[in-house]
Parts: sequence; structure tokens; C-alpha cells
Amino acid sequence: MRKIVTLVLVFTSAVAFSQTPTASRISSGVDVGAAFKKDYLAPSITYYELLNLDANKIFSIGWTIKGGNFYGDNLNYTTAPARLTREKTGFGAIGAPEVAANIDTMRFDWVTVSTVNFGLRAQVRLGPVEVGAGADLIGLGFGRSREGRYRSTTGRFEHTNADSEIDTVSFRVSPLQYAQPQRLNVRLLGDNDLGSLSSEVYVRLTMLRRMGVKVGYHWITTEMRASNLNIDDDNRRFRNRAAMGYVALTFPFYK
Repeated sequence: MRKIVTLVLVFTSAVAFSQTPTASRISSGVDVGAAFKKDYLAPSITYYELLNLDANKIFSIGWTIKGGNFYGDNLNYTTAPARLTREKTGFGAIGAPEVAANIDTMRFDWVTVSTVNFGLRAQVRLGPVEVGAGADLIGLGFGRSREGRYRSTTGRFEHTNADSEIDTVSFRVSPLQYAQPQRLNVRLLGDNDLGSLSSEVYVRLTMLRRMGVKVGYHWITTEMRASNLNIDDDNRRFRNRAAMGYVALTFPFYK
């Protein structure tokens, strides 16, 4: 009896909330689309929920959950950590500035990355047209290990030989290396970002009550983690950045 009463109270509360002004200010839906350009394809499905900030539902902010895949052909991934990519400026013996950055490259014939990311979105509605922007903040990445060609002038890694002894091997001698997508995705701004993340700007046109067309531009970063650590700079992370067009269909739940 107590369980039945509890369920009735929960249901009654949910119904009451759905009738409140706060609930009526929520809009939500799903975007199904893909970003693309030569050698790149990134299909995704995104659930969004936005809070309308004014009575006319012009300004909205909210959150997103996006599941996506990334496919790339013949891509170069370069050293990712900010401590290595940030230029270090000093002065030479004759007083001239000298700049150094430790950048290596891994080239992959084929890359696949899957992600599930949480993000934020802001939007302005102008009649049937909506203009907005969004960015992934945190999530997870996964995918198959891929073989790439490691390009480094000084990099070395440790290798266990047939006698179970540890040798130091140069990447120039053994350039073929395996890598897989970085597991944790976190936006920390610029080269401090970790993992695979995207951001977007878009315009959406409502065609029907329950369908719209969305076009935009995506900036997508993917990151691979090498199996062997470069012991010269303590790095195994490599990053690729791409900007590409985006097209999707939107299916609103509430507006």
C-alpha cells in the first residue's frame, strides 16, 4: 500500500510540474546529421534541452548529449600536450630570440573514433529561424587501435627484446606504431584540451512543427594515444584538428 501511495504522489508531482510555467519554458529535440569534407566524415546524433529565458522564447541556453563517430583517411596527428606545443622563447648567444617547440607526427591511413560527450548550447530564435552555438565539455572516447607511422627526429621508446631485456629503440628505426583514441575528453581551452571534442555554430529553419533543417560549421578535434611512450619528451598523445560543414535534420519534442 505504501508503495502504491508513493507512486501516486510521484506521478502527481510529475503531472503538476508539466503544467508549471518552468516546464513550458523548456524546448528539446534531437539533431541527426553529419559534418564532412574531403577525407573527413563525422556523423552524430545529439539530444538537446534548452531553457527559454524570456516569455517570447527568443533567448535560450541549455545542455546537449551527443553520440558521434569520426572517420578520417590519410590524416596527420601532431604532438598534443600544451607543455610541448607551447613555444618556448629565449635568447641566443648573440641576443637574437630563438623559439623551440617539440612537435612529432603520427600519420594514419585510416582513423575511427567514437565519442559520447556532454556540452552546452546557446540559441537565439528569430521567427522560424534559430541561430546558435555549442561546445562539448566532457565525455568519453573509444575505438579500435590503428597503426600509424611515427615521425620524430629524436624520439625513442623502450622495447623488450627476445631475451626479455629492455632495449631503447629510436622511432626512426621502428616508425610503425599503434595508437587508439584517448579515453577521457575534457575541454580545458586550446592545447590544454584532452581527448576528442567539437564545437559548432549553426542556423536552423523550422520546416514543419516536428521537423527542421539545420546547417552549420563544426570544429572537431580528435586525439590518439600511442601504445609506446616517447621517453625523450614523456608523451604519447597526438591530435588532429579539422573545420568542416555540417547538415542535419532536427526533430523537436517541445518548442
